[in-house]
This record gives sequence, structure tokens and C-alpha cells, in this order.
Amino acid sequence: MILSQKCQYALRAMYEITLREEDWPVKSGDIAEAQAIPPRFLENILAQLKQGGFVDSKRGKEGGYMLPEPRREVSVGEVIRFIQGPLVPVHCMAEGPTVCKLHGNCPFHSMWERAQAAVVEVYDNTTFKDLIEEHQAKAAMAEG
Repeated sequence: MILSQKCQYALRAMYEITLREEDWPVKSGDIAEAQAIPPRFLENILAQLKQGGFVDSKRGKEGGYMLPEPRREVSVGEVIRFIQGPLVPVHCMAEGPTVCKLHGNCPFHSMWERAQAAVVEVYDNTTFKDLIEEHQAKAAMAEG
């Protein structure tokens, strides 16, 4: 499964907003700069994330983006599914048995199910706070 560029940008935006919790609301320009996301593209992604309830926004001079209240830990898998769709290694798993001519007799099906389960396990059990903690721990180890 390859994540689209849009999905990667959405994940990076969520990471940056979560990372800057002490500075909320975070301006979209700051998110774009920190995560190397084209600003015009980011605005569309942030609007979509807001529509999905992943972020909230405040308008005005002191406005920007933050996580909504009450804060909950969002998993990477939730954002991927919202932006890109199901976490499946092949299209036939998402589209159902009517698409596959080998349905019921596919030699790859059990392998694809295991691959899907592994990907789901990683993405659904990784929150943005987990990623921040991992990154900060690596940086601390590199420094000292």
C-alpha cells in the first residue's frame, strides 16, 4: 500500500499540530514551512481534516489550527482511512468479491489478509503523540 502525497501531507500536518500543542492555534503557514507542504495544498487538506473532526480552527489574526476538544489521541490509521480509504494491500479486498474473478479460490488471499493485519496493527496502534515521543527520544540519543 502506497500512501498518496496528499495523505502524507495530512499526516505531517496532524503531527505538526499535535507537536505544537503549547502554541495553539498554529498558523497554516507555520505548519507548511515546518513540514515542507505547499501552502495552497495544505489549506485544502486542513479544511478536509476539519470537516472530519480531526482538527479545529480559530479565525482571525491570532487564528490557526489545533486539535478539537475534548482531546483524544488520534491514530495514524484513522487519518489514512479518512484521507485515502481502507488499509488494504490490493483493490479487490476493498471492493469486494464481485470484482475478483478468483474469489473463493485465490492463492494470495490469506497472504494479503496477513499483510493487511500487519499494516493495520502498526497504523492503528501508532498515535501522533507516539511519533513525537519516538522522534524526541531519537534526537536526545543523538545529542548525548
